[in-house]
Amino acid sequence: MSEIINKEVAIGYRKIGINSKPFIIAEMSGNHNQSIDKALEIVDAAAEAGADAIKLQTYTPDTMTLDCNTGSFVINDKKSLWSGKNLHQLYKQAYTPWEWHKEIFKRASEKGIICFSSPFDTTAVDFLETLNVPAYKIASFENNHIPLIKKVASTKKPIIISTGMASIGDIEKAVNAATQEGCKNIILLKCTSTYPANPTNSNIKTIPHLRSLFNCEVGLSDHTLGIGVAIGSIALGATVIEKHFTLSRDEGGVDSAFSLEPKEFKLLTEESKKAWQALGKVSYGYTEAEKNSLIFRRSIYISEDIKIGETFNQNNIKIIRPGDGAPPNLFDMILGKKAKKNFKKGTPLKIDDLF
Repeated sequence: MSEIINKEVAIGYRKIGINSKPFIIAEMSGNHNQSIDKALEIVDAAAEAGADAIKLQTYTPDTMTLDCNTGSFVINDKKSLWSGKNLHQLYKQAYTPWEWHKEIFKRASEKGIICFSSPFDTTAVDFLETLNVPAYKIASFENNHIPLIKKVASTKKPIIISTGMASIGDIEKAVNAATQEGCKNIILLKCTSTYPANPTNSNIKTIPHLRSLFNCEVGLSDHTLGIGVAIGSIALGATVIEKHFTLSRDEGGVDSAFSLEPKEFKLLTEESKKAWQALGKVSYGYTEAEKNSLIFRRSIYISEDIKIGETFNQNNIKIIRPGDGAPPNLFDMILGKKAKKNFKKGTPLKIDDLF
């Protein structure tokens, strides 16, 4: 559909692709509750939990929306975590002050994890460039913001694009906008833009379809509770997992209700690696690790003493464990044949004893 994109992508020191363990992103969002100390604690905890990266969101309330209390500027969905707030109030509560960014980036570097961000307008891109970010993330609600995508792509740095709510045509427009600006290091994230998301709406079978359509790395931006959906996505080829992260849901951060706590996030990083390792290759027969278990397969054994010339029957031979005897598929062929020598009970019946 689109110009071919490089499949394997490098962000900082990490290669992202099917030959590398999944790249796990901890999304800080507004869970710092407007405390720089809390933000730095989140970085520390994410590193301790095994995250490869911590991601910020770079905007101000005024770069996101207007301070209005009419119409769709107010969240009227009673099921929403943010029902009753106007958009400007929500973003004022959730945004990460730009003056914090440098310190957060520095702490991430000290802790050995990658830090990058989602810009929400072109001024945020200019600001993030002064911090030498290694990559950019385009949020689902911005995947139709073609001028922003072009601005980000012009930096020639890798771009991760969440696909929430986007049709195939929308995704193609976003990808084409990026590639036309010379950026081919693109990762698409399957995403369901509900907060929290329901597993039944996650549709992670889309992941291999996205990979085949756009010939790029594909992952999951996951807003479901727990880690099951994220782990399942790895079996379908996800090479990036993004989950919101909080020190404690009880602290009530803006996204805390669908964020993972440190112990849960650590479990995600550990189990996602195991899921990736388990993919292996198409394989039949026994592996080298199973070689010693062959002895426990079924085979044909002498179950009663047999004298030369006696006939093999259902009582004096049996298909049992261990596996030192003739294969079970020969059992019916052996019945009725005469023994060529004496056999003791418990002796494996070998093919050489028969022919």
